[in-house]
Amino acid sequence: MKKILAIGGGEMGGTTPSGEKLPDETRYINKELITLSGKKNPRLLFIPTASNDSERYSEHIHKYFTKLGAKVDVLYLINKKISKNSSKEKILSSDIIYVGGGNTLQMMNVWKKHGVDKVLKKAYNKGIVLSGLSAGSICWFKYGNSDSRKFKSNSKQLIKVTGLGLINALHCPHYHVKSNRQQDLKRMMKTTYKIVAITLDNCCALEFLDDKYRIIKSKPQAKAYKVYWKEGKYHKEEILSTKEYQNINTLLKK
Repeated sequence: MKKILAIGGGEMGGTTPSGEKLPDETRYINKELITLSGKKNPRLLFIPTASNDSERYSEHIHKYFTKLGAKVDVLYLINKKISKNSSKEKILSSDIIYVGGGNTLQMMNVWKKHGVDKVLKKAYNKGIVLSGLSAGSICWFKYGNSDSRKFKSNSKQLIKVTGLGLINALHCPHYHVKSNRQQDLKRMMKTTYKIVAITLDNCCALEFLDDKYRIIKSKPQAKAYKVYWKEGKYHKEEILSTKEYQNINTLLKK
């Protein structure tokens, strides 16, 4: 059974570098992630490539998911040397892959360099749960609406980044956070007219189970939309939250 849990964003507790406490906004979704694995104590592999292998981020993820019952390991690809065979073994021996947020473009380039992109596709076909938020949700789609430029040039313009293509759509996380993301998505979709875009607010997630999907939320006001251009008109349709799974064809069809 193929499983993906793409999370639009949201805080996971902890503190900022300055010591400010952060709320745990996505706990309900993260508990669902553990349930989705089908195991009480699943092996969760965190991949922090998008955050430049941040050890601080990795330590927080380790503590967070350990409290939820997972056995957590980390796959560093930038700051520590690891062979392709070792990274492949780590990925394929996991029950859950959790990808962190950050620079999506850099992450995809590093994955290709190490062959991780191909191994993650094998993990998907093997039934390992693929998950993550922000960059970690974009990567499972064909394309993503990404702020990767800001990490090097401080540019506010969003770019279209190519993901692994496991879901034939363009994905936009953090949809409600900044208005420029919504406007850039509208512009971006005008030249990506063959497929739809799926947007997720923070605290909203899209769960795929084989050829079915459902929306889950950790805050009732969080929303998801399907947006696309058709016959010169821009369409924006809310995807309603439901406990029942829906056919994926209704989601990806204009």
